[in-house]
Amino acid sequence: MQDAVEKLLGILDLERLEDNLFRGVSPDQSWQRVFGGQVVAQALVAAQRTVDPARSCHSLHSYFLRPGDPATPIVYDVERIRDGGSFTTRRVVAIQHGRAIFSLSASFQIMEEGFDHQMPMAEVPGPDEVPHGKDLKERILRDAPPAVQRYWMRPRPIEFRPILFDHYLTENKLDPVQRIWVRCNRSVGDDQPLNAAVLAYLSDMTLLDTSLFAHGLSVFDERVQAASLDHAMWFHRPVDVGEWLLYAQDSPSSSGGRGLTRGSLYQRDGTLVASVAQEGLIRPVRRG
Repeated sequence: MQDAVEKLLGILDLERLEDNLFRGVSPDQSWQRVFGGQVVAQALVAAQRTVDPARSCHSLHSYFLRPGDPATPIVYDVERIRDGGSFTTRRVVAIQHGRAIFSLSASFQIMEEGFDHQMPMAEVPGPDEVPHGKDLKERILRDAPPAVQRYWMRPRPIEFRPILFDHYLTENKLDPVQRIWVRCNRSVGDDQPLNAAVLAYLSDMTLLDTSLFAHGLSVFDERVQAASLDHAMWFHRPVDVGEWLLYAQDSPSSSGGRGLTRGSLYQRDGTLVASVAQEGLIRPVRRG
């Protein structure tokens, strides 16, 4: 797990090619395509490196344009849209094989005081009260499909502890709601830009699945074609990704071959640190 974290931090340490040009690589070239959260996080890092450190990202909006090739480095081209008195805006295009595969717009702001409120966190079992580790493997995953077993037991830099696993063990149509405890497998320190990048990385995990629960399906089902189409985040408050966060998700709608999922990331004390929204392609596989 620690090696996986080091690998993640390594791919987030982009190579600077020019003032506004950066290059990143993928951690595992055996994947069929680049993980979307990786591209979001790397593009955010590229933008961060052209912004005054006194300004932190408060929002990003992005589109996945083409599947990324994990065997090829990704070039991130940053456009300095605006440097204002309080806000800074950057646009980033990720390029492979001479074509754009991803685009991101991000806004940065000087920290300031202002009105403060948030929606409360739901009462749920804590991360130590839900099945995990050996208990998860022996009690729950033994009855899950092989693809689900491989996914949840694979070593990764982010640890997930779902409160309920019902969605992966049945084809019944269930409420499109999911609650998962998440954290990086070790602290990345007080560096808030790096914490934000890791949070962006993990925020792309499990969202598409939530939009399929209402249809008795999951992204592991061979009958489903699924892919992220866009991804938006709002960073509300400082975060330590090495501490447990509750990722509360719900999918208000699916239509036209697309599913929308919203997410809220809370600290254990109930502080809302970020909000997420993603629309993904979810359509039956067309055969013949």
